[in-house]
Amino acid sequence: MKLFIATTLLSAAAAFSPARTNTPIRSVTSLDASKCGNFDFDVIIVGCGVGGHGAALHSRAQDLTTAVFSGQDVGGTCVNRGCVPSKALLAASGRVREMRDSAHLSEFGIEVEGEVKYDREGVAGHAKQLANRVKGNLEGSLVALGVDIVDGRGVLTGTAHEVKDENSGKIYTAKDIILAPGSIPFVPPGVTVDEKTVYTSDGALELNSVPEWVAIVGSGYIGLEFSDVYTALGSEVTFIEALPNIMPTFDREIAKLAERLLIRERPIDYRTGVFASEVTPGIPGEKPVTIKMIDANTKEHVETLEVDACMIATGRVPNTQNMGLEESGIETVRGFIAVDEKMRVLTKHEDGEVVPNVWCIGDANGKMMLAHAASAQGISAIENIVGREHAVNHDAIPAACFTHPEIAMVGPTEEQAIERAEKEGWTLGKSTGSFRANSKALAELEGNGMAKVLYNKDTGKVVAVHIIGIHAADLIQECSNAVAAGTTVQELSMMVHTHPTLCEVLDEAFKGAVGMSAH
Repeated sequence: MKLFIATTLLSAAAAFSPARTNTPIRSVTSLDASKCGNFDFDVIIVGCGVGGHGAALHSRAQDLTTAVFSGQDVGGTCVNRGCVPSKALLAASGRVREMRDSAHLSEFGIEVEGEVKYDREGVAGHAKQLANRVKGNLEGSLVALGVDIVDGRGVLTGTAHEVKDENSGKIYTAKDIILAPGSIPFVPPGVTVDEKTVYTSDGALELNSVPEWVAIVGSGYIGLEFSDVYTALGSEVTFIEALPNIMPTFDREIAKLAERLLIRERPIDYRTGVFASEVTPGIPGEKPVTIKMIDANTKEHVETLEVDACMIATGRVPNTQNMGLEESGIETVRGFIAVDEKMRVLTKHEDGEVVPNVWCIGDANGKMMLAHAASAQGISAIENIVGREHAVNHDAIPAACFTHPEIAMVGPTEEQAIERAEKEGWTLGKSTGSFRANSKALAELEGNGMAKVLYNKDTGKVVAVHIIGIHAADLIQECSNAVAAGTTVQELSMMVHTHPTLCEVLDEAFKGAVGMSAH
């Protein structure tokens, strides 16, 4: 299985570059670095999350000798404390929600006798086992391709081409260095985290308890997904959001529908326009967590909540402290490293100069804090290292929130697209498709949802797509490809979609954009 995954991922990386002869990849070590000249390696990658892993695979696909500093964290946040285990929790808790919804089941003619129960430790164990399995597969793929894995955390020394193993003190050299340190949860001032009653996503994924009442500070992707898990398992949830609207980063039309489907119909309430200025841990079963809230504008105290637990989901910050950046002449802003469109590191964000042979990908550069964006940037950096100029089109990178139903998007929100159209002088078009009219969605009794296509009326090119509905995260890829390829709604309207499938929701929207009707 590991060899299969390694081969598949290598093929995907190789597809990014022009066709070459099928020369077998050598398994190399630092002792067999004949192409490196005076260096130990052609490429050293600091960090082994999804971004670092993707860069390493593509580096080996170009026959570059490669080392990765894993920091004993192969897979990084996504695999060990993020995307992967959270999907396991959502899958398990989603089954519980479905089996406890007797009204929904009765419409299928299904009746479940007795109480539907779950084992908390078993659910948590499923998430841990999945994370460990994927981590092992990633590590196996690196070994299979001859990537050297250094267990220590890599830091810059201040001397060009050098990376030091923080654990052993040993210095390694490479012609090019890619920084991929990832990010860590952001904990606002005044919040005390004990990872037991007050915790970040790191602690939440352990699922050490299912609190009766949990407050979630922040209503972005992470907070929404965990509200889905908690309510499915029996918790009540209160969101605390500093901005005026719940789900502030989402397209507003989608957010309003999401509020109805994911919040109002569940044991969830929320406070907006307030800061959790002070959060004090409690003692499970003995003392509640105390949350003091202040008005976001006046800073006056407005309310104090006492809950069983509090999850801090206020975003993430770069994991760039103590990496030797200052010694290398690299300034950061809130920890973010400045890069150009080729992922080359700049000395500073304003009018910075390129730091030769140093690159930065993933969360640490702040361009798009998503695992698959990091991987795309890693591949792009390698392309530029070998002399094939490349820049990632971040507008074509999709994102998804794996709630039930799911939310997915690619490109700007409608509000952002309106501003962009006015600024650039083109006319914005909009067309929608409904899950309520889709045969497959109705067969699943999942008719709630919509797809919204935003396009340039002057050129017909797709600008953005926003979807909320069953399997939205899978449906969005067709739209991402359309944005990346510059496909027009005229072209998409004539493409045949399988019937009956969920993707016909998109077919309806594409056809509607050009005045056609979908059956």
